Amino acid sequence: MTAPMKATVSDIAKSCGLSTATVDRVLNNRPGASAANRQRVMEAAKQLGYLPVVDQVALPSRPAHLEFFLPIGSNAFMIDLAAHIEDYAARLPLVASCRIHNLAGIAPGALQAAVENLSLRANGVGVIAVDHPRTRNILREIVEAGIRLVTMISDVPGAPRSAYVGIDNRVAGRTAALLMGRFLGGRSGHLAMVVGSRSYRGHEEREMGFRSVLGEEFPNLTISSAVEINDEPEVSYAATMRALHNEPELLGIYCVGAGRSGVARALREARPQRKPIFICHDLTKETRGYLVDDLLDVVIDQNARLIAEQSVIRLLGSIASSAPYLTRKFIEPRLILRENVPVQ
Repeated sequence: MTAPMKATVSDIAKSCGLSTATVDRVLNNRPGASAANRQRVMEAAKQLGYLPVVDQVALPSRPAHLEFFLPIGSNAFMIDLAAHIEDYAARLPLVASCRIHNLAGIAPGALQAAVENLSLRANGVGVIAVDHPRTRNILREIVEAGIRLVTMISDVPGAPRSAYVGIDNRVAGRTAALLMGRFLGGRSGHLAMVVGSRSYRGHEEREMGFRSVLGEEFPNLTISSAVEINDEPEVSYAATMRALHNEPELLGIYCVGAGRSGVARALREARPQRKPIFICHDLTKETRGYLVDDLLDVVIDQNARLIAEQSVIRLLGSIASSAPYLTRKFIEPRLILRENVPVQ
């Protein structure tokens, strides 16, 4: 039996030397608090045993058993996300256990095989999956078994999920196009697009958003190649080398998914006379290095730590509620350039 939470917002404010208004903004994930203050509040809240109640959702009376199905592979962002989930869940008294399943790829069959190992105790599941009829059926069966479901990073709207946690991917793609156009300052020419997998709804939405803004505001920029690389660095490397060979004056490259290391390698080896503007997603150890080395111009980061925390909280809230609720928790993306790379 979990002891009642005695800490209050005032207790946390006193502990970290901030106003109650700032603490309230952080705990409810509202804007207006710096990253440093957010860190202080979250640490104090954890030390005092306070669990933030998001959107006034009740919390379960018994510790929950959570499981997450993530296509980690060698994807640095997924590795960070899994670590943040485990770290955050370990700090919460209302999480009895948390297990991460590393999916063997993004195909529905990989999810089906992994779900066979779902614990009988599990009452909350987080998943990153492609939007496919087989996937929707798998997720529907999970929910019909009485387990709450949260989709992460890329939504599966046809599944009876309790929440989606991640950025608005269409807006992210539109932002990438706006940045690309502004960086190029009116120049006319060709762009290359490296698409992770259009099976991911999120990747498809980013591509749609990118193309939409180019058509609306930058008709002088044309996408001459858009290769689907299934997040394989070797494939993105070959696609980028081919694009640079076919278009020696290539103006820009937008990497939609996780093929950024292949793009970076190609740029280093090809050494074009004028480096194309390079925009990608997700701040990782490798993308930090690309920014510092002037290989990469901007990262649109979806903040693995926030997604991890909000996914756990949304699952706990759904487990406590009498019926699943269909919500979307959009995480505000961060624009990271060489001059504002976070220390951590």
